Amino acid sequence: METAALVVGALLLLGCLLLGYLAFRRVRLMRGGGVDVCLRRRSAVLRDNAAGWHFGVGRYRGDELAWHRLTSLWPGPTVVVDRTDLEILGRRPPTGPETYAIPHAGVVLRCRARGRDVELAMAPGVLTGFLAWLEAAPPGRSTGYRQAS
Repeated sequence: METAALVVGALLLLGCLLLGYLAFRRVRLMRGGGVDVCLRRRSAVLRDNAAGWHFGVGRYRGDELAWHRLTSLWPGPTVVVDRTDLEILGRRPPTGPETYAIPHAGVVLRCRARGRDVELAMAPGVLTGFLAWLEAAPPGRSTGYRQAS
């Protein structure tokens, strides 16, 4: 009985430490200029319209958007998108089931980066900042508005 209580206590402590780390990480990312962005790889779209969305924080680092998945223990970014390789293929509002999967998103962008398709979902204010970041590319560089071939 004592051993079981000790194991349960250790698991609860571990769970609290894990949740504390994830909360601290999110606050640190948001204070450093992060924005809420949901991401879905295109392969998930083929299975289910609302499946595959992951909450995260995006941070702009020069020509890169570094996306950090919220439920990841990895301290670095999960996905890095270079604006010189980014193509916006389409824009749409979230569909019915997606409104539950991505509750604060007003816009879903279908993008291609380095030949891989991803979808980014963000609130209208975040979209404005994202588009301004794309347009702020130095002269002679891509702005992300290329037509997909």
